[in-house]
Amino acid sequence: MWSSGNNRIRGGLSLLVAGATLGALGTNPAFAQSTSSDSIWSRSNLLGDMGGLRSPLGDHGITLDFNDSENLLGNVSGGVKRGATLQGVTTGSLEVDTGQAFGLEGGRFHVSALQIHGQQLSPSYLDNLQTANGNEARDGTRLWELWYDQAFFNGKADIKLGEQSLDNEFIVSPNSSLFVNTMAGWPMIPSVDLYGGAPAYPLSSLGVRLQVKPTDNQSILAGVFDDNPGGGAFSDDAQMLDNHGTNFNMNTGALWIAEYQYSLPGNFPPGTYKLGGWYDSGYYRDQRYGTDGLSLSNARSNGNAIMHRGNYGIYIVVDQMVWKSQSDSARTLNLFGRVMGAPDAQNEIDFSFNGGVTMTAPLPGRDDDQAGIDFGLARVSSRAAALDRDSGLPVRGTEELLEFTYNAQVMPWLMVQPDLQYIVSPGAGIQDPNDPSRKLRNELVIGLREVTAF
Repeated sequence: MWSSGNNRIRGGLSLLVAGATLGALGTNPAFAQSTSSDSIWSRSNLLGDMGGLRSPLGDHGITLDFNDSENLLGNVSGGVKRGATLQGVTTGSLEVDTGQAFGLEGGRFHVSALQIHGQQLSPSYLDNLQTANGNEARDGTRLWELWYDQAFFNGKADIKLGEQSLDNEFIVSPNSSLFVNTMAGWPMIPSVDLYGGAPAYPLSSLGVRLQVKPTDNQSILAGVFDDNPGGGAFSDDAQMLDNHGTNFNMNTGALWIAEYQYSLPGNFPPGTYKLGGWYDSGYYRDQRYGTDGLSLSNARSNGNAIMHRGNYGIYIVVDQMVWKSQSDSARTLNLFGRVMGAPDAQNEIDFSFNGGVTMTAPLPGRDDDQAGIDFGLARVSSRAAALDRDSGLPVRGTEELLEFTYNAQVMPWLMVQPDLQYIVSPGAGIQDPNDPSRKLRNELVIGLREVTAF
């Protein structure tokens, strides 16, 4: 049951979602117009020129950006318990165009940091696989990325060196990134199967990435990075091992990743297709068997899991416009999907999918808004499920997610996003900690995301 405090949060959550939705949808587009280019209603950042700081920096090729994402989400049905949490992340970045700054053409220097605050919803309230908020992470202030990128051959190739977060370039679906759930950002398989969830938000790793563009509509990305951002055992919390993002670990395995990208030529509706895969040279525990050949749940087992050298995964990403309004060029209908697989012996999740539909300018006069429906699925590997059976636990299968979202561009620097998620078979069918005789019940999550560009 909801406590009195949670009742107040639930009431506030409902009012915020309803008020923000009505307020955002009712905003008159003409209200955002102003005769002043630096009006608070029309500028792209809340702080504008920051008191005259941004313009002189820009004259020297320096870009300074800050944005903040706040997520108020509540579990109103099922799960471990009902309640709501507020969590946010503030991101600051500085980028230098070295050609404009001091004559080194084609170069970019980039540094970014994260300030993560608040309480995560999923660990305490949901215990699901596809965590409800893509910003969920441990509280703290940490370095995120620190790299230098140099272009060659008139931009046909570039190489990036330094601390990098893979989710900024690899396995990216622009349509999927609209959604709030983690599955829509960095996908399920690398999040669960790789050390620390791989070098992806809020983590990063040292490495090198090469990009080649053989034609205007084709790109090849390839890179190698340290596979273990925290530098510890697989079961260790990588964020705790590297509290501030400054460990720069280079003492574990190598994560190789490559992706081919193809965009449809101009006489077709816009569409992008990606095929990729990764290989990790590190060691991974078998999901069921020990070195003595017995199940790890067997009382006679020596408890030492078989260690597999290497791990890999393959994936496909599709983003395709399928319709464009003849009366309103801003209104489009788009399909997207991401499917990936990994071997079952050393991985808890061996298959995942997310996909759905998005619409731009879904309502008259709301050209910058987006709406969408996303379906996500994560499947527990047969080897991991067999260990459940050996242990006498509920045998896990799949967890499904359905998400509905509406992103309203209230002002150029402010987005408000009501969101609803329904999770079927949380944790792929794990035991309910409050009642071991049953599985965890389906969950309904409602909430609001607000993003401000400063």
